[in-house]
Amino acid sequence: MGIAPPRPLIDGPSAWFGRDLRGREEEWIYRLSAADIAEIKAATTSVRARGLDIAEIGRADFPLPTFGSVLDRLREEILNGRSFVLIRGMPVDDRPTTGSAAAYWGIGTYLGNARSQNAKGHLLGHVRDLGLATSDPNVRTYQTTERQHFHTDSCDIVGLLCLKTAKRGGLSSIVSSMAIYNVMATRRPDLVRRLFEPFPTDRRGEVPAGKKPFFEIPVYNDHAGYLSVLYSRPYITSGQRFAEARRLSPEDIEALDMFDDLANDPELRLDMELRPGDMQFLHNHTILHDRTAYEDWPEPARKRHLLRLWLSPSDARPLPPAFLPRYGSAVAGDRGGILCPGVRLHAPLEPV
Repeated sequence: MGIAPPRPLIDGPSAWFGRDLRGREEEWIYRLSAADIAEIKAATTSVRARGLDIAEIGRADFPLPTFGSVLDRLREEILNGRSFVLIRGMPVDDRPTTGSAAAYWGIGTYLGNARSQNAKGHLLGHVRDLGLATSDPNVRTYQTTERQHFHTDSCDIVGLLCLKTAKRGGLSSIVSSMAIYNVMATRRPDLVRRLFEPFPTDRRGEVPAGKKPFFEIPVYNDHAGYLSVLYSRPYITSGQRFAEARRLSPEDIEALDMFDDLANDPELRLDMELRPGDMQFLHNHTILHDRTAYEDWPEPARKRHLLRLWLSPSDARPLPPAFLPRYGSAVAGDRGGILCPGVRLHAPLEPV
């Protein structure tokens, strides 16, 4: 008798193949109407006139009488449907970052509560090359021009607003981790079983009080009827720099290699070019995301620049205790992010 997979296959819209979505953009792109843009502009003008700091803006401060119900529907699609949406058409060209950031933050309040994205307490992230390299174990890939590799972020929903694109490259790539599970469970249930065991994962220098510089968590986590993923292969690899971390076995590496190969399979992955004004929102528990390497413009004013939000919605799925070392809490609406002692939470308007 063969080895049985650790749980039944995922049957639903979150287990999609990229090949089936290419050429069907109307199914996953929402294009802002003139009325939507007018509502966003009015709400943005109001919060700026009141002098609110971006980090102070709540949903009640950002009324969207009609578009708000659209965002509620899109949040449901992110959490319980296909797991991603692209909202196209936010006016950002020749506008100050302050206005775009306030509008983006206000839209984000309809999808969840903002969480800190790094050890500096940044609630609003800036994805921009800072001239760094991941050869430094304390550098994260979004601060470089390097390829990111498929991974999840430490939050329920990750959002990006594209302000400026690179000279060449920098494509966004996503893949369903649910589809990867289905393929592995069908082809190699022995290997997918290993991904339900804990892997030491590097914190890359962002260590909460009283915690180790690495944490241990399975790639796949089956809890309360939901299959959820937390994954970053480079961080699993660099976790091996700690003497007290468990050594990876050949079988572990074979399982991780198959997982990565499937994530990169053109049949499974979906590539998209984010245009200025595009907002992409992904469900980390069922989607992996990547970015190709890029060549940037030499002029500082033209450099590739995206704003990022890490969000925790109050109606998010239950998470297992295994997430606690990274998420800090399992309480929906108040979990995830990187919280370090003595750090003030804030929303910087420039990359730092």
